Amino acid sequence: MFKNFDRFALLAPEFTRIRRWIHQHPELGFEEQGTSKLVAEKLREYGFAVTEGVGGTGVVGVLKRGNSARAIGLRADMDALPIQESGDRPYRSIHDGKMHACGHDGHTAILLCAARYLAESAQFDGTVNLIFQPAEETLGGARRMIEDGLFDRFPCDEVYALHNAPGLPVGKVVCVAGPLMASADVAEVHIQGKGGHGAMPQLTKDAALAAAAVVVALQSIVARNVAPDETAVVTVGAIHAGEAFNVIPDTALIKLSTRACTPEVRDLLEKRIREVVAGVCAAHGVEATIKFDHLIGVLVNHPGPTAVAQGVLTDLLGADNVISVRPKGGLGSEDFATMAEHCPSCYIAIGNGVGSVGGCSVHNPGYDFNDEVIPIGAAYWAKLVETVLNKV
Repeated sequence: MFKNFDRFALLAPEFTRIRRWIHQHPELGFEEQGTSKLVAEKLREYGFAVTEGVGGTGVVGVLKRGNSARAIGLRADMDALPIQESGDRPYRSIHDGKMHACGHDGHTAILLCAARYLAESAQFDGTVNLIFQPAEETLGGARRMIEDGLFDRFPCDEVYALHNAPGLPVGKVVCVAGPLMASADVAEVHIQGKGGHGAMPQLTKDAALAAAAVVVALQSIVARNVAPDETAVVTVGAIHAGEAFNVIPDTALIKLSTRACTPEVRDLLEKRIREVVAGVCAAHGVEATIKFDHLIGVLVNHPGPTAVAQGVLTDLLGADNVISVRPKGGLGSEDFATMAEHCPSCYIAIGNGVGSVGGCSVHNPGYDFNDEVIPIGAAYWAKLVETVLNKV
């Protein structure tokens, strides 16, 4: 167990209050003005050099000790979700239609707790860059920070992040080398046919019928083109065609999303979607155009940083509490993938609890971050810094 873990237990009440204030005042992506102001004020209070407005509403705090050129980055996300909170907790959101339903309030509090310890007590040689990121939920904040010179202005040899995991007991973590979170892309398929009277279909080129055929055919991609031991999803989320009972529409719109666990499968999905749409539409005598939007790549944990993180977590929590196999159950995506494409990195999942305390799924109106996680996460960040930037 971390020799200074008791220190974080003593700090926990202060940062629980901070976490609950953030929870009560949620802000959506690129609107995190109040949260960013609080973060900047606290970092300055602790002695960090602070830069605000990175990538819009992002904040970076820098703490340097010794003479080493080594530098580590620790990232927390700050944004909330457009969800109406349920329940009657005393610190529930005061903003209708907005809530911290993914625990970013907790992630921010954890990193602030670690910041205080690092400034007051940590022994290290090098530079710590604390990265408070906006707009993780929209999968755009990391890119905006990088485009604003994040890693040029605040160079990092390695960068780390964490996320809470409802359903995983407090004190357990997932730390896996290789692909961990799926890519996320979206596409719009615009179909152009020739409309007409519903009683004279022979005079038309039915865009609605073509769209229906496309939707069915798209399901063959994962079933027949992706290897059985790979994982991928092609989901049609919306179909729009026509308005009247007796009018065959001349246009149709299909909106879809894709998820993949490797870059190769991600590329395969786009290739086959384009081929399937083109082939089906040609068979129906209509034309199609596709707009593909690549949102976020596969989150891949690099071997070196992951090995370091696993060692730190094992020392902190015990080997039995460190899970090194990718869990099953979904293909969520994470904006941290963009940072991982630019810098060696490791992203972990930290248990948020089971049952009524911490077990409610993220992106749910009843979700709440489990404050018992704050000292564990902060201790991990502190021990990680002291390990990576070891003075020896």
